[in-house]
Order: sequence, then structure tokens, then C-alpha cells
Amino acid sequence: MTRQTITHSAEETIALGRTLAAELAPPLLVLLRGDLGAGKTTLVKGIAEGFGAASADDVTSPTFTLVHEYRGARAVLYHIDLYRVDTERELETLGLDDLMAAESILLMEWGEKFPRFAREQNVEIVLERMDENERRIQVTGL
Repeated sequence: MTRQTITHSAEETIALGRTLAAELAPPLLVLLRGDLGAGKTTLVKGIAEGFGAASADDVTSPTFTLVHEYRGARAVLYHIDLYRVDTERELETLGLDDLMAAESILLMEWGEKFPRFAREQNVEIVLERMDENERRIQVTGL
């Protein structure tokens, strides 16, 4: 099933993330798709808050560190950014298979670069920038 929501501000995108958190249960692989600036990390801010794993202000893009970990009472969230990862060999060095566990939710940006993640995903969230503040967000798999 696919559902679509339009948000009109970063605050609304964060609020949608909080709502989605109530529907997510580990173990899970969530692919976050969208161009640069589409709001993927903003949505993760809300998901992390919804799990009580981090405040929105503490969630930042893992563009350079590649993986951020946020621990909540009912899940461990791994926010992963594969934008700078280009080869299977580079991917292997991240040890993502080790992060897959009964209590884990992997929130993966740019995972579509690797066909394996498209096959293994449980949920796909596509964010599309409509204008400066407006986003179209499609959720498939919940």
C-alpha cells in the first residue's frame, strides 16, 4: 500500500516522522529516497523523536560519518547515508549486515544505489521537493 502526504514546512515533515515512528517496528530496513535537500534527514528527525531516541536538534545528516546511531526504548535507529559510497567494497567496510538485529531499524539514504537494498527493503519513503517548503512524501510498505 502506498500513501501520500504533502508537508508545508520542516516542522510538518518532522511531525510526519513522529507519526510514522508509531507504525515502525524493528527489525526493519527503510529506504529514504529523494534528491539532495528533499527532506530525508528532516523526516528522520521526527522518526528519532517518535522513538524517544533523540531530539530533532540532535539528529544530523550522516553524509560524512555515513552512520549515526540513536538508541530508543523500543528500537535502535541507524541513520545511514550512502551518497558517498560508490562500490560494493566500500559498502562492505561499513558492516551494515552487523547492524541488522531484532531491535534495529535502518533508515537508509541513497540505498537505491545498491540493488540489494531495493530487494531487502521493508518500507520505502520517497520525498519530493515541490518548492522551498513543500514536500510530497510517499510511504510504501506500511
